[in-house]
Amino acid sequence: MSTPDALLATARAGDEGAYRRLVEPHRRELQAHCYRMLGSLHDSEDALQDALLRAWRGLPRFEGRGALRPWLYKIATNSCLDAIAKRQKRVLPLDHGPPTDAAPGEPLVESVWIEPYPDEELSLDDGYATPEARYELRESVELAFVAALQHLPANQRAALILREVLGFSAQEVADTLDTSVASVNSALQRARRAIDARRPDQSQQATLRELGDERLRALVDRYMDAMQRGDVEAVVAMLAQDAAWSMPPMSTWYRGHDALRVFLANGPLSGQWQWRHMPAFVNGQAAVGAYTWWPEEHSYRPFALDVLTVNGEQIREVTSFIARSAEGLDPDELARFPTQPPDPVKVESIFLRCGLPSRLD
Repeated sequence: MSTPDALLATARAGDEGAYRRLVEPHRRELQAHCYRMLGSLHDSEDALQDALLRAWRGLPRFEGRGALRPWLYKIATNSCLDAIAKRQKRVLPLDHGPPTDAAPGEPLVESVWIEPYPDEELSLDDGYATPEARYELRESVELAFVAALQHLPANQRAALILREVLGFSAQEVADTLDTSVASVNSALQRARRAIDARRPDQSQQATLRELGDERLRALVDRYMDAMQRGDVEAVVAMLAQDAAWSMPPMSTWYRGHDALRVFLANGPLSGQWQWRHMPAFVNGQAAVGAYTWWPEEHSYRPFALDVLTVNGEQIREVTSFIARSAEGLDPDELARFPTQPPDPVKVESIFLRCGLPSRLD
């Protein structure tokens, strides 16, 4: 028997080690699939664990006549559909309400918000997506795309991801969703219209290719330098006229130079903060890890991941994911800007998974 066949036979006989070796090559791509479905890194991990447990229990009934990968995707998709049925959809602040010129209010519960997805978690070289796939892998985890997906009904969401991100055939998608090819094609038509209405005309991947690595590095370096120096005007000059700035888990967000100038001057660049920054890539986009000074520890600790959406050499949107629990925040502090120390366990996990250090001296 070939090695995959031997592993499958051994796993079906109850060998957990063989099962782990069998499914491990698919783990990253399955988790990314769950993230697209659910909009949350943590929910995607839970759904994947549930799917792998279901697969382990169902392995004796898998006869191997079909490929293992579509079978695993069917189980993972159903795990996600079950999760979607039990909770509210996740959104970004821009989809939650209108912009404001007021100070940030109290954060909403974290389960409301889309979460960032570290590029380190992506399986970009799996070679599985076919030429029929409409979206490339990095594009398929961009914030705008993931946010648009969350507005689709669950079955449309699954059909679009399976067909146009992963490149499964219409028949394979129908088999996964236990429906007909005609139903899949109908769902895809509706999903495409809804996604196209919400997505920008050009993906970040296309924009970043046009910008090039050198110009992108220079843009990120200028942003980090201006933020570190507390130079409000330099930051505003880098932003597009209609730029937006949001800070999950806060629902408040700001649009346009005037509102952003006031927000920056009274908030992160008010002089109450000492910042250091490091570049990263999150959701297939340029990002910056923001660290703030902890005098009692004589070091800079992680505070937020700023995911940058760029348009040419301007920044069109900053989504600043405040990387700590929303519990126990002081509303008086939040009236200015959230100044409580981050939750170190949660922060270090997020930053480390993005390839960023847990602290800077």
